[in-house]
Amino acid sequence: MTTVVFADLVGSTGIFERLGDATASRFVTQLIGELSQQFEAHRGRVVKLLGDGLFVVFPAESDALTACVSILKRLQEHPIRPEGAGPAVQMQMGLDAGDVVEIEGDCFGDTVNSAARLADLAGASQILTTQSVWNALPPVQQATLRSMGPMYLRGKAEVSHVYRVEWQAGREEDATMTGRSMFAPSRHAWLELSVGEKWLKLEPQAAKMSIGRALDASLSLSDPRVSRMHATVEWRGGQFVLVDASSYGTWVYFGDQTQPVVLRRTECFLVGRGQLALGCARQEEHAPLIEFSIRV
Repeated sequence: MTTVVFADLVGSTGIFERLGDATASRFVTQLIGELSQQFEAHRGRVVKLLGDGLFVVFPAESDALTACVSILKRLQEHPIRPEGAGPAVQMQMGLDAGDVVEIEGDCFGDTVNSAARLADLAGASQILTTQSVWNALPPVQQATLRSMGPMYLRGKAEVSHVYRVEWQAGREEDATMTGRSMFAPSRHAWLELSVGEKWLKLEPQAAKMSIGRALDASLSLSDPRVSRMHATVEWRGGQFVLVDASSYGTWVYFGDQTQPVVLRRTECFLVGRGQLALGCARQEEHAPLIEFSIRV
């Protein structure tokens, strides 16, 4: 078993636009080099640098998680700002554990693809991981993982149970075990979606429902951040599944959690209640928001 970590710099495009290619390249190269040393200090091996990110492997899940949390805490306690100005640097990380094929120092396989996809889904200063990592962690580290529920990661036929690492002190009030009750299908449940005075109800076994800017969408929203065919919702395998098909993504907020699951051409189960922000995070000005609720 090998634990794979992908760590990506958030908003690198904005750094290059603000500083110019030469200055931004020097800054990012130095930053990634420093992060490499921190991963190596926790027994990680940097497989390759990815421009604005790193691909690292570890012999043990606990070492990988400790390294990721250590780096995020350091960035929080000692913010790094390009050229001393602008927003502080943030990272997004994905971890998975499993069999890996190593060829001439590089690593390949389903575990590698899964970790990369989790890093894509993670928000700023977030770490996402899987059931296989949770299973291998000691209890003290397991207690820091909060279930985000089953998700279909792009390129994988089977569902992955995804966890978010709650590494920031004082955030326990945001932690909810949203995924623990998701495996028991509820044939009598239905999904309600609402935007202002618009309201839709999706029953189990009903036809797929579309969300987007197109006038013929089941739920139409007029906003440039919303794609013509932004997402669909369907009943599949005893659950309501949200599938993002947009250009800019869908932010899914479950219950009272402040940290979203960000979907980019992937999907997740909808459980409980929450909000969908289309094309941007919900704190953006006049963000297009949809309220959702599973009723029984």
